[in-house]
Amino acid sequence: MYQIDENGFYGEFGGAYVPEVLYKCVHELQEAYKPVIESEEFKKEYHALLKDYVGRPSPLYLAKRLSEKYGCKIYLKREDLNHTGAHKINNTIGQILLAKKMGKERIICETGAGQHGVATATVCALMNMKCEVFMGATDVERQRVNVERMKMLGAQVNPVRTGNMTLSDACSAAIRDWCCHPKDTYYLVGSTMGPHPYPDLVARLQSVISEEIKWQLQEKEARNYPDYLIACIGGGSNAAGTIFHYIDDIRVKIVLAEAGGEGYMTDHTAATIHRGTTGILHGAKMLVMQNEDGQIQEAFSVSAGLDYPGVGPMHCNMAKLGRTEVLSINDDEAIRAGFELTRTEGIIPALESAHAIAALEKLTFKPSDVVVLTVSGRGDKDIETYLRYKL
Repeated sequence: MYQIDENGFYGEFGGAYVPEVLYKCVHELQEAYKPVIESEEFKKEYHALLKDYVGRPSPLYLAKRLSEKYGCKIYLKREDLNHTGAHKINNTIGQILLAKKMGKERIICETGAGQHGVATATVCALMNMKCEVFMGATDVERQRVNVERMKMLGAQVNPVRTGNMTLSDACSAAIRDWCCHPKDTYYLVGSTMGPHPYPDLVARLQSVISEEIKWQLQEKEARNYPDYLIACIGGGSNAAGTIFHYIDDIRVKIVLAEAGGEGYMTDHTAATIHRGTTGILHGAKMLVMQNEDGQIQEAFSVSAGLDYPGVGPMHCNMAKLGRTEVLSINDDEAIRAGFELTRTEGIIPALESAHAIAALEKLTFKPSDVVVLTVSGRGDKDIETYLRYKL
């Protein structure tokens, strides 16, 4: 019910809606990805790099003071402790190995908060491959430390000055570049969006998160499932990784936090599941924030990584079927939650992750409930924003 079908659809969402010039590239990827990532050679190399280069497994940490406040057991899945500071590296390690197997020589990617750009530049440096990153000019300004990290790693960063100059515009620019260089270029997508097979590919590579949660909970709680899984959601990669092995387990309540901006009923929001209608964006059918004429509306969020007017087809389908509860978290709530985690547990979360923390006060827990919340990234990149809203 919730899984992808043979045509690349999750229910009514998904598919591959691409320009004719890209049809061959996308079809080639569709044919290649499963045989490669399911091969023993790939698995051996991938898991060796996750262990020795990324630093996995990431800890599952019992947040005692946070647990006391909310009256349950709250475990934090510490993706912020990965090399490069976020969950994004899980995906880029896998896709760079796939790109090499496919004989590609040049890597392009989009990025919003810069974490995917940094993770892509990192693996390109590791594998000695050319890297170009497309990033909205607005995000280049508010995430300038990550921009310098990408440049230091050898990537070319291309500021995108169309639209509101954020993540959606960076995606569009990357696709345009791919159209111009289809033969030698691999587009390393950072989230569970884009044409099939990207949503499935990224979800599978990020599923190492829920795979670890299962055995870590077994060790700590003598059971391999939580009562609640909580994650932030923009395009949906860390959320997909968090829930992947629990999608069909109805014992587990799944709560996702999307970016409400100034409020999901305002024009300054990125709460796509609350506000979106079905449309086509960046090669897939998904929920999209659009006007009556089908023109994409700008998304707004204090968090650059959640500032996207669509959401991956897997999440659209699960929300429509009622498998997930999706909460809209406003900017001020996320900022407050970020400071709360910092002062309660000594962990500064990325603003994206702060949205997931903010979901806690909107839920009611029993003392016996076991909650796993994914801290998708660390807040170093967001310090200037936090200081601007200093509480």
